[in-house]
Amino acid sequence: MQLDQTNTMRYCRHILLPHVQEEGQEKLMSSHVLVIGAGGLGCAALPYLAASGIGKITVFDGDTVDVTNLQRQILHPEHSVGINKVESAKKALALINTQNQIDIHATHFKKQHEHCIENSDVVIDCSDNLTTRLLINKLCWQHQTPLISGSAIRMEGQIIHFPMRNNDPCYECVARLFTEPNLSCMEAGVLSPVVGTIGTLQATEAIKSLLGLDPDQVALTLYDAQTLTFKTFKIAKHTHCKICQHRT
Repeated sequence: MQLDQTNTMRYCRHILLPHVQEEGQEKLMSSHVLVIGAGGLGCAALPYLAASGIGKITVFDGDTVDVTNLQRQILHPEHSVGINKVESAKKALALINTQNQIDIHATHFKKQHEHCIENSDVVIDCSDNLTTRLLINKLCWQHQTPLISGSAIRMEGQIIHFPMRNNDPCYECVARLFTEPNLSCMEAGVLSPVVGTIGTLQATEAIKSLLGLDPDQVALTLYDAQTLTFKTFKIAKHTHCKICQHRT
């Protein structure tokens, strides 16, 4: 996909960046990003993907908009309560950029949707349970599709960029250190801008991945909104990881 005069003006602030320029913007316009989850994180990541000119965006979410979502899921207006989240998100994204192809799946992501990971350039995991995250990680590793994982609860969030290179760790290497959270956002609460912070960081990392700006080493970044601090910890590949140990 090539830039025309109109798009050159639209994306000129990107094109001015040494890491993007015209070639990079054309790459974004020809890319396919898969976003799993149109809740708090997805609602923050999706607008920036659309505004940045990502050519194709596929979104999965089987839930409908609830009144309790409106506090943080900013793509969903009040009149979307009761509507499936992906349908609401698609309508909102169309107001941002009519040039994106938005494919929606009003269902939760399952193994049978593996082809969507195989056919995407990067996956943004905005899901809310460990089982789905582990499945996404396994499929991304199998297809060597970069994965941007994020989560948020209370006043804290975390993000990890997995390029899925042979010598890299995967999400399973990290997940072995913990179990399913005891409390959900419904039970523990979450400060609304925290999901926005993590979601926009996920969009940033996805765009960097598309531009070939992958991290040198996989790291977990923790965000504490109460103290306005970020802490980063390098992640080592687990020797006996059942997912990534066999590819070096």
